Parts: sequence; C-alpha cells; structure tokens
Amino acid sequence: MTKKLHSIPKDLVLIGGGHSHAIVLKMWGRKPLPGIRLTLISPTSDTPYSGMLPGHIAGFYSHDECHIDLRKLANFAQAQLYLDQAIGLDLKNHKVICANRPAVDFDVLSVDIGSTPAMISVSGATEYAIAAKPVAKLLEHWYQLLESVAKNPQKPLSIAIVGGGAGGVELALSMQTHLHQILLHNQQPINNLVIHLFQRHKELLPNYHQSVRRQFQKILIKRGINLHLGETVCQITPQHTIRNSLLANKDTKEVFELKCESGLMIECHKIFWVTQASAPQWLKTTGLGTDEQGFILVKDTLQSQTHPEVFAAGDIATMVNYPRPKAGVFAVRQGKPLFENLQRILLGKPLKPYRPQQQYLSLIGTGDQRAIATKGAVTLPPHQLLWCGKDWIDRRFMQGFDQGLEMKNNAE
Repeated sequence: MTKKLHSIPKDLVLIGGGHSHAIVLKMWGRKPLPGIRLTLISPTSDTPYSGMLPGHIAGFYSHDECHIDLRKLANFAQAQLYLDQAIGLDLKNHKVICANRPAVDFDVLSVDIGSTPAMISVSGATEYAIAAKPVAKLLEHWYQLLESVAKNPQKPLSIAIVGGGAGGVELALSMQTHLHQILLHNQQPINNLVIHLFQRHKELLPNYHQSVRRQFQKILIKRGINLHLGETVCQITPQHTIRNSLLANKDTKEVFELKCESGLMIECHKIFWVTQASAPQWLKTTGLGTDEQGFILVKDTLQSQTHPEVFAAGDIATMVNYPRPKAGVFAVRQGKPLFENLQRILLGKPLKPYRPQQQYLSLIGTGDQRAIATKGAVTLPPHQLLWCGKDWIDRRFMQGFDQGLEMKNNAE
C-alpha cells in the first residue's frame, strides 16, 4: 500500500456526493495537490442538502436552492465525474466496481454514500412504500403526488409515514403544509387530507431530549396528524376491496393496507418510509470492517479500521470511539478533517485525529416557517425567529459553494 501511494500519478476516488465529499471537493478546488487524479462517482449530478430538504417539501425552497451542483463542484476541483452507481469494491486490486462502466482504479478511496431506511424485513415495504432515501427517488414521487392533488383536489387522500424520528416528524409536518396550501388554493376542505405517523417506540424522536419529544407530540396532535405510537408496521399489502368509506372513490388508483404487530390496520394511498438508517447490501461483500448495521467502521482519522487506504464519512461511517446519530450535522463537520487527511495520506504525512462534538445545536422545522431549537437539555419552543436563524445558516452553507466557485472563476 505504501509503495503504491508514492507512485505517480496517484488516484483519489470519492464514492458518493454526500455533504462531506461536497466540502472535500470545494476545499480541493481551493488547494489542489499536483499529480493527483481526482474522481467522483455519483448516481446523480446534484446532491440534496438535508438541512433544507423539509423546507423544499413544504414549498419554501426550490429544487435548486436545496441541491448542490456536483458537476460544477467537480469542475471546480478539476475532478472527473462519473455518473454511475458503485456496486462493489475489489480491495485487493484497488478497484471500484460500477453498475454501468468499467471498474475505476484507486490508490486512496473515500466513501460518502449516505444511508437508506431499513425496510427489507417488513413484508411489502420494498414493493409498496416510498423510501426517504435516495432523496431523488423520494422527490420524484412527491412531485407526482403534488401534481395529482393539484389536478384532483376534491379527492380524499390518506398518507402514512413510517418512522417517528426527526426525519419522519419533519416530513409529516412539511407534507401537510404543502398539501394544505394546494387544497386551500382550490377551495377544498383540508380534511380531505389524512396523515398517519407510525412510530415503533412509545415516544417520538427517541434520540432527543424529553422536552423536544413533548413539544413535537403537542404540535402533531394540534395539527391533526394521527399518531400511532408504540406501533410496529409488519406488513403492507395492496387492497382491492376498500373497507374504509373515506377511501372509497372509484377514481382512486391504489390503496394499501398497513398492518401492525398489535393488529392495528390502516388503509392509505401513499406510504413514506423514514425508519432507522441502514447501509447498502453490497458493502457487506467488500471485506471492509462494518458494524452490525453494515456501516463502515472508522478510526478517529476517518480511516477504515481494516483498510487504511479507505476512508468513510457521513451516515455510511461509524466512528468506533465516538458513535453519533446519523445526522447531517456530523457529515458537514467531517468534511474538513476528511479533506485534510486525504491530502496527508497522499503526501505521506501522519494523519490527524478528529473528535466530533458531544452536544450540538439542532434547529428542527415545524413545517410552518417556525423551528424548535435544542441543545442538550435546553429546548426553545417553536418560533419564527428560530426559523429565520435556521434559514440563514442553511442559505449561508449553500452560498459557500457558489461564492467559492465564482471567486476562482473570476480570478481565472
């Protein structure tokens, strides 16, 4: 490995366009290493910024405002961009196996491909539910639903969201806001829309302080979202005989039944799956050291525990010494130390350890241009000023890409 690292040219390959890799590309463009060939492999030419995604679902941001342009970023970093899906690794021969193109050689590899909701174990979930990730697929279904409701606002609509963490709660509130806007615009009653939120724990947002859980439970109930706490969805089946009169509409295309372990059964038109994160199956076949969920185990340097030429960041990585929730805030913070250590290993320098913060500020939107702020045991109730602060932070993060790229282009 050491010998290969000091051969020229050197190939650095990034799999995935997540938050950490977006920051690496931006920093690489400002401070490139001569003699290094940089390649990005991503299935899409843009990547969503998780902080603004609920706002986009709610209708507050356009698609472009909450997506990072990977083509522009790769061009800025003078990186080769391959629009393809990585489906395997040949670690012995240092190759990334892709779905549609020849294998890509690497000397140093970094993985930042995010995570997907765990749904394989639930009968019918893979076939009939819409996963929250990959985001591009979620948005494709969401845009179709918005169009359908706009065309036929008089039709009853029932939506189920499975997963009561921050992602599921924000999705429920944001979807309700946007769909209510469409119904009101078309002078239709908002009770045409019914939203069910399923959570297998007895409480919402289990990774947050009790005060946050109470606030959100109160908001969801006030907004008329049906909470099913302590309910584990175990089966989804398409229904041909509609028992629920609310959904009995001859023009309704498809109705599904969600069955819970308790015996509870609910019928709905759309099911969105936002449960605990899981890793893609192909990672388990690579030989990389992973945890029980399949995430890549990394040291404090963000290096793989088992393969020092491989790095990982964001949701796909689990820091052995500092386990943290799968949240975008950690992926953003890992960007700079990942960039520095990638350059250090290529230069043959010792790597620097990174220690993530123990507590961090969370600004969680309530779907109505207000937000709740929480850090540790301190929680501030929903307020417009907190949303303004969140909006400012998120826009500044996104502008950091455009402004940095424009500065270099102007200089050239």
